[in-house]
Formats: sequence, structure tokens, C-alpha cells
Amino acid sequence: MTQPPVVILGPTASGKSDVAMHVAQVVRDAEIIAVDAMMVYRGMDIGTGKPTTADQNQVPHHCLDLQDASERFTVADFQQHANEALTSIASRDGHALLVAGTGMYLQAVIDGFTLPGEFPEIRAELESLPVEELFGRLSAVDPEAAAKIEPTNSRRLVRALEVCLGSGRRFSSFGPGANVYPPTEFRQVGILWPRPELAQRIEIRVHSMIEAGWVDEVRKLLAMPAPLSLTARQALGYKELISHLEGHMSLDHAVAETILRTRQFAVRQERWFRRDPRIDWVNVDAGENLVEQVVPKVLNCLGRN
Repeated sequence: MTQPPVVILGPTASGKSDVAMHVAQVVRDAEIIAVDAMMVYRGMDIGTGKPTTADQNQVPHHCLDLQDASERFTVADFQQHANEALTSIASRDGHALLVAGTGMYLQAVIDGFTLPGEFPEIRAELESLPVEELFGRLSAVDPEAAAKIEPTNSRRLVRALEVCLGSGRRFSSFGPGANVYPPTEFRQVGILWPRPELAQRIEIRVHSMIEAGWVDEVRKLLAMPAPLSLTARQALGYKELISHLEGHMSLDHAVAETILRTRQFAVRQERWFRRDPRIDWVNVDAGENLVEQVVPKVLNCLGRN
């Protein structure tokens, strides 16, 4: 590529999108690629923090609204779309800014993962099994893969088992895996907040999303002719608000659970990213302006001092 792509990454609510938009106002040929497993779904806007229509009109965005929320979307699907976006931006001599919250999606792109195929019939059978059985079966056939997946994460357990059973190969045998960090042309800048401040930002963010109409957004998704995919139903906040709309918990309880689950997820995101030695971290001073602290480092990566 003519211009090395730059990644702005960090946990949810860390301010990645704000930084990217400020950078794009300085670097006029910048285009943003959203690296987020939930922003790919149409109709899931408020709860995913998807860039506003105004932001998308101001700066070209890629990898948003790629799939109906009722359909399955895979890492391989994202890899293909992101690579097409990178090629397109390079053809215009533009600057690609990847705004990343989903670690596996990001590594699939920057490290060129070789990804296994799909086995839908096997997957359908596995999805009916309890999570304890899924974890036990994966531990038996691919203990290395099982060791890297949370025992309660049914979606990832199903995927790993699906590949093991469908391909006849261990899921962990595909490529070097997410724990290998080869040289890459991508420059990565990470945003790291003190935990208490990030927790507060998450709480404020969730409440603002509720005020912006998140409940109505989920209600519309549930009213669609096709049911939501398993991935969409399990998304942060959507799972809790679906439970609320189905009469299983109050709105206050759903909001509290969303805040708690999002904080836990942010910790897991940070841990994932912190393993990568190629990331240049900005330790944010909560008392200072976020944009003023992070934007100069991103601009430096783009050769704009």
C-alpha cells in the first residue's frame, strides 16, 4: 500500500471513534474502517455506538451495515470486506484508519489469518447442546483451543467444535493463532484509561444510549420478520434489553446488567490487546483532554507532525 494503515484501538467507551474523527479532520484523505463485530449488523446502531449519519457523511466509513441482524457473520466475512476496503483506499492514495474494538477481527486482517470453512449442519446440532457439554467435548478433542476460550462462551465453543468435527483438524491447527505477533506494516495506537475512569465512561455511555432510544431500537429488531441471529441476541445490552422487553427483568435491572457486563467485557478487550507488543499505548490522563493526548501520536504514525 502507498500509505501504511494506522489502527486506533482500545476497549469500549475509550474514545476511539472521537480520536479517529479528529484525525480525519486534519488528514483530509483519511477513511475509516470500523473493526467491530456488531457494527456489521444493520439496525444495530445506538447500542453499538455506530458512527452517526453526520460522521459518515463527513468521513468515508467502511465495514458498517454489512449484514442483516438475522444472518450469521463470520471472521472470514469481515476479513474479506476489510481487505477490500483497504485495497480501495490504497487505490485512491488515501490513509486507512482502522478503529478497532474486536481483537480477533483486527488480527485476522493485519496478520492475514488463514481461516477454516463453515459446516452449518454440524453447527446446528452443536447449538442445541448445553455449554458445559460443549466445553467438555472441545477439551477432549482440542485442549489447546479449549484453554483459550471462556467455558461460558457458547458461540466460540460451537465454532471451535464445528471446525474440529467438520474439517477433521484441530481448531487450534489453523494458522499460527492469535498469540503470535509477526512484523506488520500496520501501525497500532492503543488508548488505555485508568480502570475507574473507564468504568465511569461506560456507565455514562449506557445511560446516554438508553436516552437516545436504545429500547425502541431493540423493539424494532424483535419485530423483524426473521429472528435475530444468536450473535446479535447475545450482543452487549441487546441481550439484557431483549430480556426486559420479553418481561423477564425491569428496565433498571437490564441497564445495571448491561453496565456490569460491558465493564467486564472492556477488561477482556484490554487484556487481549495488551498481549500484542506491536501496539504503541497512550496512557490517558483522565484530567486532560483525550483528543489532545492521542491525536498527535496517530498523526505521527501517518507522517503528519
